[in-house]
Amino acid sequence: MIGLSMKHLRYFEALARLGHFGRAAEACAISQPALSVQIRELEELIGAPLVERGGRQIRLTSMGEEFAERVRAILRSVDELAELARAAHDSLAGRLRIGVIPTIAPYLLPDVIKTLTRRYPGLEPRPREAVTQRLIKDLQEARLDAAIVALPVSEATLEEVALFSEEFVLVRPLEDAGKPVPSSEMLQEMRLLLLEEGHCFREQALSFCNIAGAPPRELMEGSSLTTLVQMVGAGIGVTLLPKMAVPTETRSADVSVFRLAEPRPFRTIGMVWRKTNPLASQFGQIAEIVREAVLRRNGEPDDLVGGVAKLRS
Repeated sequence: MIGLSMKHLRYFEALARLGHFGRAAEACAISQPALSVQIRELEELIGAPLVERGGRQIRLTSMGEEFAERVRAILRSVDELAELARAAHDSLAGRLRIGVIPTIAPYLLPDVIKTLTRRYPGLEPRPREAVTQRLIKDLQEARLDAAIVALPVSEATLEEVALFSEEFVLVRPLEDAGKPVPSSEMLQEMRLLLLEEGHCFREQALSFCNIAGAPPRELMEGSSLTTLVQMVGAGIGVTLLPKMAVPTETRSADVSVFRLAEPRPFRTIGMVWRKTNPLASQFGQIAEIVREAVLRRNGEPDDLVGGVAKLRS
C-alpha cells in the first residue's frame, strides 16, 4: 500500500489501545492535532473509516477493529526483528521495557535499574509499574520486553523463570505486640486490610486466610502497601506484608511485625517474557541482577534499628 508507514501503524495502535486522541498523542509524544491528521491520512490510504469520532472517547469501526488486530501483529513482528538484531551482539544495549508489579517495584526496582545502567552503559531501561494482568497483556502485545511478577502466570506464549521466594509477615498495631500470633483461621475473624482488586498479592493473602468472601466490614481495601501499613498503625486492622517491604513501610508507622506460624505463607517471584523473543540469554543476565538485589536487601537486619517495628518469630 503506497504511502503507508510504520508511523501510521504505531499512531493508530496507540489510539486503538487508549481509545482517546489526547492520551494517544501523549503516548506518541506528538500533538493531538498532529495525531488526528495522521489517522485521517491513514483512513484515506485504507479507503475506509477506522474510527468513530464524537465525545471524549473514540470507538473503532468494524474495519478499525480488524485493522487493529493486524497492526498489532505487524508491530510485534517488527519489534522482534529489532530484538533479533540486538541479540546478535550478545550484549545488553538499547531500549529495555521492563514491567514490575507494585508490591515489588518500590523495593527492588531502584537497585536493579542502578545496577543495570552501571554494568551496561548502552542500555536504556524503561520501567513500568502495573498490576500483573496489565503487564501480561502488554507483554503479549509486545509493549514490554519482560516483566517481574508473582508466579505462576501460566500463559502458553510466555517463558517463566523463578527468581526467589518471599515470605509474608503479619503487621499489627504496636499495642498488639504482646499478643499471641494468630493462625490463618484466626485471621478470618479479624479486620483484614488488603490491596484493592487487581493486585495478585490480595489474592495470595486471601488464599492463605482461606477467605473466599467476607462481609464488607471485615475486609478493608487500600491502593498501596504504604496505605495498608499506615491504617494498621491507626488501629484499623491488621495486614500481611511481603518481607522485602518491611524496612521501608514500617519506619514511619506504629506497628509490630511478626512471622506467622508454619507453614508460613510465601510467594515465588520470577521473570516472564515472550517465548519468541530472541533476547532470552540477555534476560538471564537481568535475572541474575534481580537476584543480587534481593540478596542485598535480605542482608538487612530484621530488627529496624531505631524504629518501632520489630520482626519477631
